Amino acid sequence: MPADASLDPAAALIDSAVATSDAELVELRRDLHAHPELSWAESRTSDLVAARVEKAGWRVTRLPQSGLLADLGEGDPLVALRADLDALPVQDATTDPWTSTVPGVAHACGHDVHTSALVGAALALAEVHEQGLLPGRVRLLFQPAEEVMPGGALHLVELGALEEVRRVFALHCDPGVDLGQVGLRPGPLTSAADRLEVRLEGTGGHTSRPHLTGDLTFALAKVTTELPAMLSRRLDPRSGVSLVWGIVNAGAAANVIPDRGLAAGTVRILDAVAWADCETLVSELVHDIVRPYGVEAHVIYQQGVPPVVNDPVSHRVLAGAVQRALGDPGRATAHQSLGGEDFGWLLDRVPGAMGRLGTRTPGGPSYDLHQGNLRVDERATGVGARVLANAAVGALVTDR
Repeated sequence: MPADASLDPAAALIDSAVATSDAELVELRRDLHAHPELSWAESRTSDLVAARVEKAGWRVTRLPQSGLLADLGEGDPLVALRADLDALPVQDATTDPWTSTVPGVAHACGHDVHTSALVGAALALAEVHEQGLLPGRVRLLFQPAEEVMPGGALHLVELGALEEVRRVFALHCDPGVDLGQVGLRPGPLTSAADRLEVRLEGTGGHTSRPHLTGDLTFALAKVTTELPAMLSRRLDPRSGVSLVWGIVNAGAAANVIPDRGLAAGTVRILDAVAWADCETLVSELVHDIVRPYGVEAHVIYQQGVPPVVNDPVSHRVLAGAVQRALGDPGRATAHQSLGGEDFGWLLDRVPGAMGRLGTRTPGGPSYDLHQGNLRVDERATGVGARVLANAAVGALVTDR
């Protein structure tokens, strides 16, 4: 993105403000990590965040269950920044002093970092506004329930959180990217992610007489092997469809054909057009597969989240923010992922972009998301704060 000298004073102020609050942001992240809350139950987290950003001068609106919105500035345009609040039902396997105090619950996806970084951006943008350098309005979306389908982002949409918003930006932790870098990618960044259950019912019977009953286990095996293959032939191969089963279950005895069986898994698709057609196609194919075997199929298809597709202009805004915050070394290339992110619901309504926030200490070990041993370099909170605040100001300048 071409340099815009008008952004330099705000960028310098953001850098100074985040440097001042760095220690506070790390402490906030540790507090959130020690007290994780599951989807739709993020009340303590919401209280902490609301108190801090309100103290900084933001106008706070609490959401009905959990989460909050915060607004700053006057006039047009209006841009939004989003962070997710919820933790996962995962046991924390780290031994840090700030390890989770809640058995079986942990911030294993880095949402504690996302939340702390957005608080840091809020503090910096309050300074920018105080100095008269905020050319419009900014709205913070502290979103509940990203980790469940269809996700809290859709709840924000239904509550009108995107009304008048021109663009929306977010960062997601990436333990495969070094600290001080943000992975960027125009266009598709993540895939659609849906949940699929196929329940089969039949008469059941003895394994010595499969011709007298519906061989349900055989039919279930056909579903689990043939459905993924058939989807790859019925959908455009460029759509990147992936059906993977996590549960396959039928029967309790070796000589009994069961009367019930279950296969459950996830469907992931990189292309939004193919995603729109997939539910109907899956149902048709399942029934076609089981029809010869005399069993009945019940298909439960739950659309989860659409793909995250970064708008070209918003991508350039985010790239410019990374440049101002981190310089040339801060820009990395993000690869398209089959992971799901409900930020896609927001981008389904307004243009925006998401970047991959590096959390790996350079030269240190790599971790994976959704694992209890996840560790992040805590300095990423300040990096994320700088990038998000610069993205907000850059978007306001772009759209005014």
